[in-house]
Amino acid sequence: MPNIDMPLHQLQTYSGINPKPADFDAYWERALSEMRAVDPAIELVPSEFQTPAAECFDLYFTGVRGARIHAKYARPRRSDAPHPAVVQFHGYSGNAGEWADKLGIVSLGFSIFSLDVRGQGGYSEDTGGVSGTTLNGHIVRGLDGDPDGLLFRHVFLDCAQLAGIAIDSPEVDGERVYAMGGSQGGALTIACAALEPRIKKLAPVFPFLSDYRRVWEMDLAKDAYAELRTFFRHFDPQHKREDEIFTKLGYIDIQHLANRIQGEVMMAVGLMDTICPPSTQFAAYNKIAAPKRLEIYPDFGHEGLPGFNDKTIQFFLGSN
Repeated sequence: MPNIDMPLHQLQTYSGINPKPADFDAYWERALSEMRAVDPAIELVPSEFQTPAAECFDLYFTGVRGARIHAKYARPRRSDAPHPAVVQFHGYSGNAGEWADKLGIVSLGFSIFSLDVRGQGGYSEDTGGVSGTTLNGHIVRGLDGDPDGLLFRHVFLDCAQLAGIAIDSPEVDGERVYAMGGSQGGALTIACAALEPRIKKLAPVFPFLSDYRRVWEMDLAKDAYAELRTFFRHFDPQHKREDEIFTKLGYIDIQHLANRIQGEVMMAVGLMDTICPPSTQFAAYNKIAAPKRLEIYPDFGHEGLPGFNDKTIQFFLGSN
C-alpha cells in the first residue's frame, strides 16, 4: 500500500509528540467557567429561507469575550415530541453552508445547528478585530500572549456553548444530540464533545488542529498549517523558543482533549492525507477512551470519502 506517513500498524499505536502543558486540565476548567458565566442572550430570527417541512432561523448568542456568534438552525416544522439534533461544524475558512444542505437531516426528524466560526466566512464576530473575516493566522492568534487569549480557545468554547444550547432547547431530546464535521469541522467536533460531554455520538472526518509538532517535523506546515511556518519566520526565526511555542499550542491541540469525550465516536481518515497527516489524526483517535471505531480509506486524502456520509446518517439513526 502507498504510504505518505507511518505504516498502519504504527499509526494504530501512535500517541503524538506535541507537548501537553502541565496545567492543561486547569486551563480548560477555567475556560469552561468563563463560558458558563456568560449570558448567551439567545436570539432566533426567522430566515427568509423556509420550506413546508423545515423552519429555518438565524440563531445568535453571545460567546466568551463578548463575541456575538451566529449559527443556522433548522428544525422540523411538525414534531409531536422532543426530537434528536445534530451540531455541525465547517472547514477552515468556510461557513455554516447553505440551508438546502440541512434539509436531508431535517427530513429525518432532526434539528440541525450549524456554527459560523468567529472571524471566518460567516456572520460570527471576532472581537479581537472586526466583524467578518479575520481568517489569516487563526492557529497562532494569541500565541505571544496569555494562553487564555488563544483564538481557538474561544472557538472551541463557542462549539461547546452551541451544543449546550441545542441540548437545552425544549424541542430537542437532550439525550440524542450528535456532532459532525470535516477537517477544521472534525477538530471542532472532537473539541465540542470533549468540552460538552452530553454529546452522545460524534462523527469527525480527518480532523485538523492536532499534533502540531508532528506536522512541523513532517515538513507539512503548509496549506492549512502554513501559518506555523509564517509565525516562526517572523517571530522566532532561529527557533530559540520552539519548545515554548509548541507547548503553548498544546492548549489548543485536540489530541489532548480527546480523552474527555464520553459519547460514541465514528471517525474517518484517509491514509493519503497530506493536509492533515494521518499520524496527527491517529494521535487524537488513539486517546479516545469512549466507544469508538475508525473508518479507514487507504487511497484517499483530504477529500470526499465515498460512503461516509451515508454511514454517518445510519450511525446517528442507530442502524449502523
